[in-house]
Parts: sequence; structure tokens; C-alpha cells
Amino acid sequence: MRFRFTTIFLALLAALLCAGFLAMGASASTGGAAGPSAGSTGATSTPAPATKIPKSAIATWFGPGFYGQHTACGQTLTPATVGVANRKLPCGTLVKVTYRGQGLTVPVVDRGPYANGANWDLTAAAAQALGIEETVHIATAIVGSVPNTPSLGLPPVSPAAALTGGAVAAG
Repeated sequence: MRFRFTTIFLALLAALLCAGFLAMGASASTGGAAGPSAGSTGATSTPAPATKIPKSAIATWFGPGFYGQHTACGQTLTPATVGVANRKLPCGTLVKVTYRGQGLTVPVVDRGPYANGANWDLTAAAAQALGIEETVHIATAIVGSVPNTPSLGLPPVSPAAALTGGAVAAG
């Protein structure tokens, strides 16, 4: 009986969180928690930057050698940081990254990449979430922006915090 109650409770909690993500959409994402993406209606979002990006581009990933260091956007890079580096987009720009049918909306948290002819440099956590282990071609789209904060790209600390921040798995 306890197992059934726990299962029902978790299902209801997941439904509530998904409803919050659908209401707030990708504009609420700043790294970490997964959920479906939707239109941008969050009160804290700002319009997407006017910078044009290619729809298909080369991506690499970075992480282990940089953990503990500050990104160009001011975050401390950790294994849990979910984000992307780009040379042109402002910090906090939300980018939908798609690879082999898997999508993830992540914030720009750093500058780069500067090697391998890549246009994007995913954090290790973002690359892992998408199943990326090497240099690959990805699809990208700017979907909004959020304020640049020291915790940008970090997973939310609680389910309630997930409603105001978190990378959003795009469907």
C-alpha cells in the first residue's frame, strides 16, 4: 500500500511540475531539471536576442579540466552545470539544442569554443543529457533569455525551485 501511495504521490508531483513548466515554458529555464518545453510566457524572461545563429552547427563539450573555475558569465563550473558556451550570444540566452531527436534548452554560461572549428561548447552535463561524447553536428534555436546570475545553469535545489529555473528537455 505504501508503494502505491508513493507512486501516486510522485505521479501527481510530476504532473504539477510539468504543468508549471508548460505555463512558464523555456523562459523559466536556467539549467538542471528536466521537463517539457513550451511557449515563452514566463514573467521573468526577456525577448530573445536579435543575434542570428546557424540552425545546424558543430558542437564540442567541456568540463572536467575546468571544474571549480569561473565561466565568462560568472558561474563556477561544476559537474552539475547545464549550459553552453558561445562566442557571440549574451550570457543567459536560452538555446534549444537538438541532437538525434533529443532536445534540451540550456542557457549560455560561457564564451567559446575556441577549438575544433566548433560553434558551440556544451557543458559535460548538457552533453551527457543529450548523449554526446564527441564533436557532433547539432540543431540550435534561440528561444529566449533569462537574467545572468551566479547560479545560472545549476540544477534547482527543490521541486519548487524547478518552477523558476532549470534546463528544460524539449520535446
